[in-house]
Amino acid sequence: MIKADLVQAVASNLGLDRVVVKAVLDDAMSEVRKAIAKKDSVYLRGFGTFSAKLRKEKRGQNISAKETVIIPEHYVPHFKPCPDFKEQVAE
Repeated sequence: MIKADLVQAVASNLGLDRVVVKAVLDDAMSEVRKAIAKKDSVYLRGFGTFSAKLRKEKRGQNISAKETVIIPEHYVPHFKPCPDFKEQVAE
């Protein structure tokens, strides 16, 4: 499923115009991105939690130059599904 499919499904389920649903979905995703960029978590009950996770500094390998490089610590986006979501996917 891609974003256009999601917009179509929600618009059909709620009887709303696709343009309105797309605008709401785009704005919601934008707000989630902003919150994670500020290192805040976004908890959606029954779905899961979006957050920024700190990755520690580590060594990496530059294959073309055949040398070891240090990858500094940095934040990456992280999603943790709620237990009900995990259970539903496992079935």
